[in-house]
Amino acid sequence: MSSRLRVAVAAPLTDALHALIETAEPRVELMRDASLVAPKRWDADFSGDPGFRRTPEQQSRFEALLDSADALYGIPDVDPDALSRTIKANPGLRWVHTMAAGGGGQVRAAGLSPAELERVAFTTSAGVHGGPLAEFAVFGILAGAKDLPRLIAQQRARTWSGRWAMGQVADQTILVLGLGGIGGVVARRLSDLGATVLGVSRRNVEIDGVDRIVHPDDIVAEAPKLDAVVSTLPGTDATHHLLGGEFFAALSGGTTIVNVGRGNVIDEAALVEALDAGRAGFAALDVFEVEPLPDTSPLWSRADVLISPHTAALDAGEERRIAELFADNAGRLLDGRLLRNRVDTVEFY
Repeated sequence: MSSRLRVAVAAPLTDALHALIETAEPRVELMRDASLVAPKRWDADFSGDPGFRRTPEQQSRFEALLDSADALYGIPDVDPDALSRTIKANPGLRWVHTMAAGGGGQVRAAGLSPAELERVAFTTSAGVHGGPLAEFAVFGILAGAKDLPRLIAQQRARTWSGRWAMGQVADQTILVLGLGGIGGVVARRLSDLGATVLGVSRRNVEIDGVDRIVHPDDIVAEAPKLDAVVSTLPGTDATHHLLGGEFFAALSGGTTIVNVGRGNVIDEAALVEALDAGRAGFAALDVFEVEPLPDTSPLWSRADVLISPHTAALDAGEERRIAELFADNAGRLLDGRLLRNRVDTVEFY
């Protein structure tokens, strides 16, 4: 066990959160130079201003800072190539914490060797976004149940139609894919609204708010029974296009689709086809296969699709919760205990 942990701050960090981390875990020494990190454009903007450029002298200082650290707070420039360079240049690096909940994809993109993946522990910020993303998921489910596109269209046309029976979430069967830090909160919120919640997991686990566990291999068989689907899944080989043509073809009609996980879990072409056919009735999407969503995407022009520019996780407390998670994990690392949210370096989630 080490007595101190030297941490290079590779992401925007306020003075208040700097103090929070060092107070919560006094054995941490944060090495931070704000002039070397791209400034934020908004809260939790860990990529920073894309126009930011370091001078050659600043770049040398930044790399020297990274190369002298035991751990990194954030992936440098949120760039897998910069992460790879740092790990190769710094044999003493023990731990990298990613700001993203899905940071495993960034680690995978760095193309690290098995020895490097063994030497350095990687953790993500999974769980800190559970509340905000669960709220967006519930918002999407409610929008589908209440036929938000029809309400908006009638309001814009100043049409006072006859009354109709709105869908009730309490009467719905909803499939939640992924039961981690986000999916578990989604399940509880939907259960509180009275929905029957099916949770997708490879293991037969018991999760508060989940009425029944469904194995991923069985989701197509369950599809005809579903009123709504929420994906909170990471982007891995196993989850790529898990919601694809076969799944969408099996829907019985009018199903609401919500995605707050990773965009490549949904085959967007198959989703559009399902919307056209009426098998899917509404989609609320915070993430997409390609981001930013291209101008040519047919999703932009659809009244039955709600587009959120990957912003549903952002709230005023996100940076504080990440700093608290980091401080807790720093203590775990120093004490030789298991780290929270450690990246699986086989499937990279």
